[in-house]
Amino acid sequence: MPKARIRPAGQGLMGDNGWIFIGAGDPSADFPGKNLIDEIRRDCPDIGLFGLGGPLMQQAGLEAIADCRDLAVMGFSEVVPRLLFFRRLMLRTVQMIAERRPKAVILMDYPGFNLRLAKRIKPLGIPIIYYISPQVWAWGKGRVAAIKRLIDLMLVIFPFEEKFFSDHGIEARFVGHPLVDRYRDIPDKASCRAKLGHGGSERIIAILPGSRIQEIRRMLPAMMGAAEIIADRFSDVRLMLAAAPGIDIEVYRKIIGGREIDIRAGVTPEMLSASDLVITSSGTATVEAAYFGTPMIIVYKTGFATYQIARRLVSVDSIGMVNIIAGRKIAPELIQSAATAEMIAAHAFQLLQDKTRYEAMVRDLKSVREALGAGNAGHNAWAAIRERVRAC
Repeated sequence: MPKARIRPAGQGLMGDNGWIFIGAGDPSADFPGKNLIDEIRRDCPDIGLFGLGGPLMQQAGLEAIADCRDLAVMGFSEVVPRLLFFRRLMLRTVQMIAERRPKAVILMDYPGFNLRLAKRIKPLGIPIIYYISPQVWAWGKGRVAAIKRLIDLMLVIFPFEEKFFSDHGIEARFVGHPLVDRYRDIPDKASCRAKLGHGGSERIIAILPGSRIQEIRRMLPAMMGAAEIIADRFSDVRLMLAAAPGIDIEVYRKIIGGREIDIRAGVTPEMLSASDLVITSSGTATVEAAYFGTPMIIVYKTGFATYQIARRLVSVDSIGMVNIIAGRKIAPELIQSAATAEMIAAHAFQLLQDKTRYEAMVRDLKSVREALGAGNAGHNAWAAIRERVRAC
């Protein structure tokens, strides 16, 4: 990964209609950010857009102060070495917002940075809208008071979040999950299997170890160990691994060694649709698997210090987003010391050998998919923002 840098201000695409700031500091926000920008462009083609975002947002017209791929960190201990970079980025971002006076500031997830930014720019009197809520309902409930004080409108992607924020006196609106728009045109299971070159009788197990190098190095060894145990028992199993964008393939090969597995980049949705079982890190990947109705085992491993801090802050019973949406554990979660190759394989055997258990999870995942809404999240989000902001 290239060295993280703060980019000098450019001319952007500002027209007579001024600016809008969009702050997406996590790579997972790049697609929904791009969809939002597309809606803004259709409605207000002459407005300038600047902020934090990834390649999709930049291609759509965002002038990036920094690329969100450079901002992805995992865990408390991993932020510390980069404090100087983030301090400089904060100063630069505040300066540009103060100079350009955008008509709206739209923040996307990434609360560690974005809530601090909101506090610094609140005195400017610019409307601040949050699209894709920080998961304060799970941890960081102390931040709810700050959100109520700083944020003018919260746009959420899960139905239960609307009630949570409304109950705390924060205006919130459910706009649907961007995943529905992203994967709407992915073909059916048989078509995806054919595209990936796998026959109809094979059982495909997909491995998703995360999108950050830290996650991959922590979780992939146990995941691969489990996959090897499973493949030894079932002769018809084929293993696939979803490589994350921007991660050198050698990172995976060094961990995998000489073990046989089909590594693919850029076809994660097709892989999830084609698979019979997913071994995945917690987070968005669990929702993606649920969208395709593919049963899963959720694995979570992080640094000791980060885990000790997080377990004291988390106020929900599950870490897998799919289980949080369902309101109960429909997919097994293996955390820290429980996330061993043997434990992962044991849960896989239960699902692959028990048809009743397997089909029950498929039914439960269907209800999770229905909770994601009908799509058009970017359109719905911009419509809600337009009610508050005279953009063009």
